Amino acid sequence: MGQSGGMSTPVGPYTPVVRSGDLVFSSGQIGIADGALVEGGLRAELIQAMANLETVLAQENATLDDVVKTTVFLTDMGEYSLMNEIYTEALGDHRPARSAVAVAALPIGACVEIEAIAVAPPRS
Repeated sequence: MGQSGGMSTPVGPYTPVVRSGDLVFSSGQIGIADGALVEGGLRAELIQAMANLETVLAQENATLDDVVKTTVFLTDMGEYSLMNEIYTEALGDHRPARSAVAVAALPIGACVEIEAIAVAPPRS
């Protein structure tokens, strides 16, 4: 799914994913790869952000199919329909509960960020 396998170090003082029992909480993921924001606007950024989300969830034995709640942050609600299209492509028929909110700005100039909560079995 992602444009690059090179996930970057967080851009702030936080942990990308935390487990509490069977709940897995991801920090917000932006379209960063190999230390830089991918080029191509919302489509490219959200595709990479979803790939980054998959990567952090996998660290706790979770997948996108295990996600029960997402929050999508957009800097331009005019791109809401495009975000829905890309989001649906990434999740297929899976439909977690979701909030989408407009924000004034995101880290490193991103136009979209996504965070998730998943329920997954413990790591073996």
